[in-house]
Amino acid sequence: MSKPKLFTPIKIKNLTLANRIVIAPMCQYSAEEGNMNEWHLIHLGKLSLSGAALLTIEATAVLPEGRITYGDLGLYSDQNYAAMSLTLESIRRWSDMPIAIQLSHAGRKASTEVPWKGGGQFAPTDGLGWQTYGPSAISYNADQQPPVALDKERLKRVRDAFGAAAARADKLGIDIVQLHAAHGYLLHQFLSPLANQRTDEYGGSIENRMRFPLEVFDTVSAAFREKPVSVRISATDWVQGGLTLEESLVFAQELEKHGAGAIHVSSGGLHPAQKIAVGPSYQVPLAREVRKVVHVPVVAVGLITGYDQAEAIVGTGDADMVALARTILFDPNWPWHAAAELGGKIRVPNQYLRSQPNRYRGLFETE
Repeated sequence: MSKPKLFTPIKIKNLTLANRIVIAPMCQYSAEEGNMNEWHLIHLGKLSLSGAALLTIEATAVLPEGRITYGDLGLYSDQNYAAMSLTLESIRRWSDMPIAIQLSHAGRKASTEVPWKGGGQFAPTDGLGWQTYGPSAISYNADQQPPVALDKERLKRVRDAFGAAAARADKLGIDIVQLHAAHGYLLHQFLSPLANQRTDEYGGSIENRMRFPLEVFDTVSAAFREKPVSVRISATDWVQGGLTLEESLVFAQELEKHGAGAIHVSSGGLHPAQKIAVGPSYQVPLAREVRKVVHVPVVAVGLITGYDQAEAIVGTGDADMVALARTILFDPNWPWHAAAELGGKIRVPNQYLRSQPNRYRGLFETE
């Protein structure tokens, strides 16, 4: 039997990953003043033993007002840095899995309640809320207060904050920074004509609308000192008049020119009128189209749950890697089970080597 493609190494710039399974960033809404705590140690520590090739820390705000909720992580202060450093130090003592972090600014979708309490947006005057910002003064929902349109001074503040957060990530020894330009958050808002109706050099054509995200990318790349910077995009808004796949292909090609290490292809999240036919691998066709026009690794995500399904995605070349989110929360040892099913090999902690089932001799790799 030939070795499954899912369990072959891949390089993202100067970083070699052991296989094609990456753990997507998943918000936990459990930080305190942007700081990691014991929950993040438990959550990330568990996933760091999963056998995946890369662990991505959830959306981490570059400014306090860039948080989705009051429970979001941040990397905008020395306190944020210190708390994250303690957590990562503990994880790295027992796991050598490379670690990425997703840097984000929620823009007009900020200042909300945590999902399990309803997720509604707080007014700026509420004790748990704050003023939101966006490319234009257009709210996500008609019943929300519009964001303040970012002027040139505030654009510079946001851009510099992304750079400062990337510098902190570099100092933390993070292996990859992922820029969040998807799911309706600030960088995606600049890309979409539904949220960006500016008349200056940052609005209008796709070349103008992608100008600020590219400026942020360049700032982050410089601060992260030649280590890989990837970008998560929403390839389409799924709404008439919104960001199209064709425009996202232009953006992806420009990201490659600017030195992106990988492109993670998602979709939607920009407008409440989106209509998505959700089903297994529903976003893989978008990743396939992006992969046709770039030469950097492309990551597919979205209802990827089956072992054969994941192998088919990378084996047929639809994408170079698959990202797991809810799937790996439900089954933290999914990569082990995939390797057993497909005939691959997987690294596990020495403490777990004796758990290898008799029928899967040779499944676990040892040092």
